Amino acid sequence: MDQPVDFVASLALAMMVISLIAVELRALRFAAWAYLGQALLLVTILLVFAFATHSEWLLVWAVVALVTKAGLIPWLLFKYIAKMEVTREAEPYVDFAPSLLFASVLMVGLYRLTHAHTELLGPGTTAALEPFRTNLAVAVTLFALGLYAIISRRDAIKVIIGLCLLENGVHLSLVSLAPAMPEMPIIGLVTEVFITVWMLLDLVLGVERTFGTTDTAVLQKLKE
Repeated sequence: MDQPVDFVASLALAMMVISLIAVELRALRFAAWAYLGQALLLVTILLVFAFATHSEWLLVWAVVALVTKAGLIPWLLFKYIAKMEVTREAEPYVDFAPSLLFASVLMVGLYRLTHAHTELLGPGTTAALEPFRTNLAVAVTLFALGLYAIISRRDAIKVIIGLCLLENGVHLSLVSLAPAMPEMPIIGLVTEVFITVWMLLDLVLGVERTFGTTDTAVLQKLKE
């Protein structure tokens, strides 16, 4: 396949940087914009592979991702953030400086480890070749970063953004591990995540209307 290897690898690495920004930004609207940027990078990677391999189903995948991940999900985030009239996330469990340091070390360490041993994650596949190798290393890193955001954040909207980042990492891994995967499971996965985000945001809106905050810590009051 005659793909622009350096360009694809650069896009994947840029996803890491903008994902870190989405996690660490305290302003929720800016975090949502950062997620949109990450989603657009994912769509661009899919398009590059689609045109490089002349794959119609990869093109369909890219279009569906553009509509859902870079269209509908950001639209939902902006819509519900505006409805809840929140501007900054609830104070996270980890302060900004140590969180940024930990997330950065986690990303660099995990990326280097995964990039050096991608054959263990995808034996017998194209995962050992570039740009699939870099894609897979970035995908695992994004998954871990999204999981870190879910665990370390108290703000429900930021938790949802972390979930979206994590799921985008899964899609990036599929490009490396299963480039010939039929399109229907991919479309189903994308649609399912969109509906999940919609339901979660609607639930968060109800919590905000009841408690006046998107801080998930207030949900502990329901147990009392």
